[in-house]
Amino acid sequence: AARRWNRRLTWEWDSMASSVPSQAEVSSVSPSGLLQRGSLLRVLGVAFGLAVIIGNTIGSGILRTPGVIATKLPNPWLFLSVWVIGGIYALFGAFSISELSAMIPRSGGYYIYARRAFGEFPAFVVGWLDFLAQTGTTGTVAVVIGEYTADLFPALVNRKVEVAVAVTIGMAVFQWHSIHWGSFVQNLTGAAKALGFLLLVAAIFLWPHAGSAAEPHHALPAGLALAAALMLSLQAVIYTYDGWYAVMYFGEEVRNPGKDIPRSMIGGVLSVMGIYLLVNAAIVYVLPMSQIAGQDLALGRAAGALFGHAGDTLLRVLVIISMLSGINAYHLMGSRIPLAMSRDGLLPKKVTTVSRGTPTVALFLTVIASLLFVVGGKVFERLVAICAFYFVADYAMAYLGVIVLRHREPATPRPYRAWGYPWTTGIALLGSVAFLAAAIAGDTENSLWALGVLALSYPLYLLTRMMIARRAPASA
Repeated sequence: AARRWNRRLTWEWDSMASSVPSQAEVSSVSPSGLLQRGSLLRVLGVAFGLAVIIGNTIGSGILRTPGVIATKLPNPWLFLSVWVIGGIYALFGAFSISELSAMIPRSGGYYIYARRAFGEFPAFVVGWLDFLAQTGTTGTVAVVIGEYTADLFPALVNRKVEVAVAVTIGMAVFQWHSIHWGSFVQNLTGAAKALGFLLLVAAIFLWPHAGSAAEPHHALPAGLALAAALMLSLQAVIYTYDGWYAVMYFGEEVRNPGKDIPRSMIGGVLSVMGIYLLVNAAIVYVLPMSQIAGQDLALGRAAGALFGHAGDTLLRVLVIISMLSGINAYHLMGSRIPLAMSRDGLLPKKVTTVSRGTPTVALFLTVIASLLFVVGGKVFERLVAICAFYFVADYAMAYLGVIVLRHREPATPRPYRAWGYPWTTGIALLGSVAFLAAAIAGDTENSLWALGVLALSYPLYLLTRMMIARRAPASA
């Protein structure tokens, strides 16, 4: 496996160093994946798909969520079982999204599927809210990197925002050069993230220690209280798995989307599921449930119990690497959304500009929006919370889209068909609706704000169409 990663990374480096296409090459069609001048490049494979899923999924959630679940389910077997159930739910979702991605191999993510299944206005709403969600996540993660960096280097304690800004811009520079650079950074950081977690887990299991101390069994809730605890725990786990769909944003850039996207998505879910189970098993191996419950960084507590202060430092370094991989993935994904909307006439034509496989204007907009979230502080916190509401809604929309297109376009070629359809798709849809209802009930204030934003979307849509229509004659 290590040799395969080495060969893959070597190929990516050679591509960056010596395979930047000339103008003549870009303006021609070739089997290497160059479609036409100014187009995205079909140069991504399964390794990138796995790396972008790992980069987009594994982050601070796996560090914070175990403490939340242990509080609600203070039993090791129930504690671990919800991670298995959450992984199976994500796998059912991967089956359905893989069908859409293979059937409609366009870059742009949820926006593409919403437009095909439900029309232009729903797609507009999905697109611009998904863009805000991606850039909002980028800003939030960049600020956390600034905080963790200040913990490691006290001299930067008053430079957290500057560090966040530098990271946000710095990760975009690689992509600005070319998609080869952007994908290489994703492959490298994704591999480093996965290897780092696996090495830490192996060290926890192999390092001599007495194991978790025996403690009396805590009373579990019963009846409806137990069902509620399971639902809330599963909801937290599902949010921690969020990101498994990342490769769908690059449909037309994957060499063989009909095969490589399903392999990447399903393989990515299984990889993340394996890492999550190992991390939580390691935590339970070292700490009793009473010490896990309520911990913001349960894995850090476990590492600290074994390695002292060095364990905490190693974990913070691993978290920074993980978040750098995430920011690179968010930039890659976020920039494809305005590109797709511009191609369909929902944004100015200039946003379709592509250079060496990178949508440069869309990437610039992505970085600017991310920086607004970084410097905006609490002003943008509510917007981030509102966008989290739409993450769940996007799930429901996509699963419903699979069903709608199966009925409306039964003859359309589907290189991959969702395994277990309609049951797996139906279970995923019902689950997403249940989680959406739970999100509304659990955060009524932000849910009302989200509905308000949705109501404002239609006049914004009409205004956008009007502005684009006025510019069209002038540029003709």
